[in-house]
Amino acid sequence: MRVSIFGLGYVGAVTAGCLADAGHIVTAVDTNRTKVDLINGSRSPIIEKDIERILAANVQGKRLRATTDHAGAVRDSDVSLICVGTPSQPNGDLDLRYVRGVAEQIGHEIGRKDDYHLVVVRSTILPGTMRKTIIPVLREKSGKTPGTDFGVCMNPEFLREGSAVSDFYNPPKTVIGQLDERSGNVAEMLYESLHVPVFRTALEVAEMVKYTDNAWHALKIGFANEIGNICKELKIDSHQVMDIFCRDTKLNLSRCYLRPGFAFGGSCLPKDVRALNYKAKMLDLEIPILSSILKSNAGQIERGLGMIMQNGCKSIGILGFSFKEGTDDLRESPVVELIERLIGKGYFLKIYDPNVNIARLMGANRDYILNHIPHISNLMVDTLREAVEGSEVVVIGTNYPEFSKLRDSIRGKQLVIDFVRVGNLPEQDENYCGICW
Repeated sequence: MRVSIFGLGYVGAVTAGCLADAGHIVTAVDTNRTKVDLINGSRSPIIEKDIERILAANVQGKRLRATTDHAGAVRDSDVSLICVGTPSQPNGDLDLRYVRGVAEQIGHEIGRKDDYHLVVVRSTILPGTMRKTIIPVLREKSGKTPGTDFGVCMNPEFLREGSAVSDFYNPPKTVIGQLDERSGNVAEMLYESLHVPVFRTALEVAEMVKYTDNAWHALKIGFANEIGNICKELKIDSHQVMDIFCRDTKLNLSRCYLRPGFAFGGSCLPKDVRALNYKAKMLDLEIPILSSILKSNAGQIERGLGMIMQNGCKSIGILGFSFKEGTDDLRESPVVELIERLIGKGYFLKIYDPNVNIARLMGANRDYILNHIPHISNLMVDTLREAVEGSEVVVIGTNYPEFSKLRDSIRGKQLVIDFVRVGNLPEQDENYCGICW
């Protein structure tokens, strides 16, 4: 394909070189004449392993050229990639002047073209920017209809400085946020030489994935450093600790525990996080990440409570209240805390949990249920239908297969508040509400 790339920083230069190397005809655009002259002279405008060799080979092979002429670049291409910077403003927001400016230029030239043209944003932008800023600018300047007369995609990059070329050729994923299917089809053709998973999704999901990645990377560094600081004070080899930690790809470095939902509980996580924070205080250490975990967890309980209370309904059916599915363990269950808060505020509750029902009769938690939370035990019912009938609000607290059939029991305007994202529920229904989806 014929591709124009706007911006010759790290992302733009690497993308231009690698797409040309894949066989596309690339025109690289920048307002900086020095960068343009460097590329046309087979030199790289950035310091990055292998990129100068790739740029030089493709300039000499007539697959890559650089220019300051944005109009000609759009006119002579089928796809335009926006790769300009989005620096921080003093308040933390992004400075979108460069992205907006390029979008205005591209939109103006699209208005002069008869052929279909795809605009792809590679710059890092906050969720909602495509629909609220970029697409309106393109529509206004072109006088055409996005998704019909021209295409729009969000295609975040996952390139690390120092290994950007290798990352381009060996990405963990390719994410294409598409305004419409045709846009996504054309964007995917850019990367057909790369044999990696491609995720076609909504514009906002693609925008958010980039921020989720980077926040996670930052969190991992901060977490490792706080563990390292504790280890140093205790004369423990922090690198050995983290090396062993990272060998666990079943739980530690995996998708486990990374599913948005309700708060954590149980006999281990709350207790051990508290103990580690206590030890850090005894060592006079500040560990802001580790010390914020329980506060964040408590905030999720408050969020769930607020969702229930804001509806003004007093009759609540709760499905599942052990600390997680597949167990009868109620120790530090966040749903138990939520139940007790609702009882204290005068709500009428009916509670159903298939595993806790059994435990009430014969399990290891029998003593805990009967002697520590008898007020909750007295509110338990024996079937899902009993919990749902007569309840204005139904809260799903844990994920049991039985609860996926809940839609068969819901009647009228009963509101379902889902803490675990049970399958087979109509999430677009106005009477359904997920805690963080």
